[in-house]
Amino acid sequence: MSMYISCCIFPIEYIKNQLYRNPTSSPASQNMAGEETPKSIYDFTVKDIRGNDVPLSNYNGKVVLIVNVASKWQKLFPPFLAPFCSGLTQSNYKELNVLYEKYKDQGFEILAFPSNQFWQEPGTNEKIQETACTMFKAEFPVFQKIDVNGKNAAPVYKFLKSEKGGILGDGIKWNYTKFLVNKEGKVVERYAPTLPPLKIEKDIQNLLGSS
Repeated sequence: MSMYISCCIFPIEYIKNQLYRNPTSSPASQNMAGEETPKSIYDFTVKDIRGNDVPLSNYNGKVVLIVNVASKWQKLFPPFLAPFCSGLTQSNYKELNVLYEKYKDQGFEILAFPSNQFWQEPGTNEKIQETACTMFKAEFPVFQKIDVNGKNAAPVYKFLKSEKGGILGDGIKWNYTKFLVNKEGKVVERYAPTLPPLKIEKDIQNLLGSS
């Protein structure tokens, strides 16, 4: 099954990576030009799904998993590939919910950022919230829809990518790329979209157990 998922994702990974390359400046420096270079995710403020400012310093001392999410299947690929591509949404939300329920009382948080840059989240923020909470039963915070690549990428995503690059470049390759952040707000690991959330449970446990 993973072979077919890779077939679905790789062409888009390569195209999107080429589309959003920016060799003239680093994401972190471009993100806060003229300001002090950010040292952790705590230096950023984002907007929740209702448009309210949320300082990420609110999560100081917690282990955080940051994920770009999407909920729709657009008919961009042959029908036989649809189950494998759209299956990422079902499986990721399901396993993210399991992790959140299991570790939320131990200092673990999941921050979900919807994005339509892979054509699978076209709805309004209100619709996204409804879908995440009703269809996928998400209890973790879902934030305002953003860009994760390109010149309009959210500053926090420019920082995440500058801290942990990916294969074929730093750009986000597809929905459900995951960044694991320690209790000091530092990015410690980046995971590919096809890696199931439960496969990183051990890494989460290790960070939760660290002082």
